[in-house]
Amino acid sequence: MPDQISVLFVCLGNICRSTMAEGVFQSMAKKAPYKGHVAKIDSCGTGGYHIGDDPDDRTMATLKEHGITDYVHAARKVNASDFDKFDYIFAMDRANLSDLQRMQQRKPNSKAKVMLFGEYSGMGASEVISDPYYGGRQGFQKAYEQATRFSKNFLMDVFPDVQGGEEA
Repeated sequence: MPDQISVLFVCLGNICRSTMAEGVFQSMAKKAPYKGHVAKIDSCGTGGYHIGDDPDDRTMATLKEHGITDYVHAARKVNASDFDKFDYIFAMDRANLSDLQRMQQRKPNSKAKVMLFGEYSGMGASEVISDPYYGGRQGFQKAYEQATRFSKNFLMDVFPDVQGGEEA
């Protein structure tokens, strides 16, 4: 079991899905039983459309509805150094995953494990987190629910001996 891990969440623009996942994951990682086990958490986009922007208002409202009120982020684009800085890089959908895999091919010795976040769906098959940007609030709620489920499953997988607030 690793002492500490670093995790990067990636979508297209870095204002909806990846920020939702980062906010949810950050909230879980700050609390027992995972507090102190996650060294670095961030999110970014494969596109540079929103660099420097705050997360979408609907992302922030959804996080707030679920008690996550301390999340702050400015959108950024993924860069080559991310593949060396992070242990896990999670794509929100298959297009993002393909983009990340293509980038990582140029850094063959990088440490990051690049995968679809939905590999941790817990449903037997991988899921994508669909982009809620052009839809209504229900899409943001679904993204929140998926990010929560995937985060719990990932943390239980990576830290199987850490349960119930105490290390086994």
